[in-house]
Order: sequence, then structure tokens, then C-alpha cells
Amino acid sequence: MAVLSAFDGIEPDNVKKMLSCFAAANLKYKKDTTILSNVANTTKVGVILSGSAEVIRYNFNGSRTIIERLGEGDIFGYISARYSEDLYVISTSETEIVLFDYDRMINRCKKNCEYHNHLLDNMLQILSEKLKEYNERIEVLTKKTIREKLLAYFNTLSKKQISSVIYLPFSLTDLADYLSIDRSAMMRELKNLREDGVIETKGKRIKLIQS
Repeated sequence: MAVLSAFDGIEPDNVKKMLSCFAAANLKYKKDTTILSNVANTTKVGVILSGSAEVIRYNFNGSRTIIERLGEGDIFGYISARYSEDLYVISTSETEIVLFDYDRMINRCKKNCEYHNHLLDNMLQILSEKLKEYNERIEVLTKKTIREKLLAYFNTLSKKQISSVIYLPFSLTDLADYLSIDRSAMMRELKNLREDGVIETKGKRIKLIQS
């Protein structure tokens, strides 16, 4: 299924006019650069035009948790903030975004642009998908053991990729951060799953034998 973009259905020329109306900024970032910090208190909304990023939370001891992975068409910032503590949006590749103010986005402009409502409709659909993903993530994180968390996440990917052979969207280190588990303990459990004949692995490729 194609990923919905905030600008789907809006002609390129109208996108340019709309961004001008919003006084939006078009920005580019190198890999591993902080795009936005203090997400919970920002009034900015970002849309990823190309590249990728992650929403990161750092704990008091310096360990990190990947809250969300962002790709082309995804939105972040005020419109998707869900935590009271500081979060950081950090690029994971060369990334281009457009950044504009939330109030200017939700309030109709004096020109009464016809594509304004189209943008808001797209945003609502994207947020609806985000809520679905958040619920899936909660289901995974509430599992009691590392084994249960891994299998729940693998089964979620299997449904999305419509295959018993799945491909992880990130490294094993990032997987541990995403599932909020210790990497060494996770690696031991992956070994146990292989030895028990539950999965087969080769890099980011995982074949589900049984669950």
C-alpha cells in the first residue's frame, strides 16, 4: 500500500503557493543531525519530503528509546507530540523537510485556498494511521518477556509485509532501542529462537517458522 503524503492530491504549483502562504521553510539536513528538539513544546509542524528520521527519547541515564521512525510523507512536531518530556527528531539519512507553524496550518488563510482543506484531510488520514501504529506498538511493548516482544513485533511486520519472510526496517541495535530492551539480552533470545526452530535469520532478513 502506498504511503500517504501530506501533499497527495495537490498539484506541485499549488504546493508551492500553499507553502508560501504558510510562510513555510524548506530545510535540508545531513545524516545524524537534530532536526527538532523539545518536540512537546514546539508549535512547528514538519513534513518529510525525502529521507528519513527518528523521534528519540533519552532517559536520565543516557540510554535512548526510538519512539517513532519517520519516512517520506510523514509528519512530526506539535501535531503528533504525545509526551510531556523532551523528544528529538534526528535525521537517519540526508533529509529534506518543510517546516511551518501549526496555527497557520489549521486557520484558513484570507485567500481561502481550495487546497488548504485537502492538506488538512491528508493530515488527518496520516494521524489516523499513526494512531493505528501506536496501538500496535503498545501491544508489543506490553508483552512481559523479550521473547514475547520479539515475536509480537515480527508478527506485526509479517502482516504488514504480507509474508512469513520479513525484513527489519533498521539495525539490531535500533531494534533493541525500539523495543526498549537490552541489546545483549535480545541477541541471546534471538539465538534461542533460532535454536528452537521458531525463526531463521540472515542479517535483517527473518523467516518465521512458527510463532
